Amino acid sequence: MGDKRRILIVDDEVQIRRFLRPALAMHDFDVIEAASGAEALELLGKNEIHLVVLDMQLGDQDGLDVLKRLREWSWVPVIVLTVRSREADKIRAFERGADDYLTKPFSIAEFLARVNAVMRRAPPAADEPVFEVGGLAVDLARRRVLVDGAEVKLTPKQYGLLQHLARHAGKVVTHEQLLRGVWGDEHAEDVHYLRIFMRKLRQRIERDPARPTYVVTELGVGYRLLAADQLEAIAS
Repeated sequence: MGDKRRILIVDDEVQIRRFLRPALAMHDFDVIEAASGAEALELLGKNEIHLVVLDMQLGDQDGLDVLKRLREWSWVPVIVLTVRSREADKIRAFERGADDYLTKPFSIAEFLARVNAVMRRAPPAADEPVFEVGGLAVDLARRRVLVDGAEVKLTPKQYGLLQHLARHAGKVVTHEQLLRGVWGDEHAEDVHYLRIFMRKLRQRIERDPARPTYVVTELGVGYRLLAADQLEAIAS
């Protein structure tokens, strides 16, 4: 395969797989296919996959259940394909760990644009430091979060928010910057998503989520993850 990026298409409709495969191949992706959730999980366990394109409605199980199981051990990017267009369905997909959400029917041009956008979001480099403030530690290389020495499990989107804030610690990160950095350009105005996930992130890392110590709100602008000196100044 060389340096080709490998994409797994998970859809029980053979027409969809035939629609996507040649377009991806023309853009130098290596494509493998799964017609069921069980087959997808088996392939993911045996192959190095760089992106998963996952239908929400599979013949053997709900695609979101597949996503939930995948997120127990893998951070591989996932684009959800679905005929469901309700906001509640999109939020459920993002909560389970989807990186993007595309509603059927869609054009190949839009699909490829989203694939490329997700693939550009590279994982953290192996030499990134551990960010620490108070009792919070974020190991950016190993994607681990500890609060008062105990590891805290975050969903991919919760971690993505914290990671983005940690890389800009001490500075205000705007709503738009967070949305573009974690969800992509097409969600730059979906501030309600951000508020939902920020509330859930605070419930995981803050001692008192109603009075956050680490991630503070800059009203009407965005959020700031306090640096150590800023936290000390507030405490003194």
